[in-house]
Amino acid sequence: MLLTLSSAQRMCLPHTTVLNLPAREALGAELRPGPTDHPWTGWSFSVGWGSWQQLQVQLVEPDVVAKVAVDVSMDKAGLWRHPVRLRRVRTDLTPAEIQLFGERH
Repeated sequence: MLLTLSSAQRMCLPHTTVLNLPAREALGAELRPGPTDHPWTGWSFSVGWGSWQQLQVQLVEPDVVAKVAVDVSMDKAGLWRHPVRLRRVRTDLTPAEIQLFGERH
């Protein structure tokens, strides 16, 4: 699973570790196919650093909130270097309710 910050930003964040069956089912129940004019149409993603192997990608609407666990290792661009771990899908929240990093309310 690749992650984005929001539909407005659509900045690619890291991928998750392999999801177990309950996590795949919970996430799959919430995802909706992306539009045919999705900004990432035609993009390809590798399976990891230095790999030429490509991921099979299904573009979806960026409207699902999930709790993830990350380590502190970041690259020079400020992105996480290692896969994140999905903790749970947050069906009780919408993307509009999420405070982005660095925002104060």
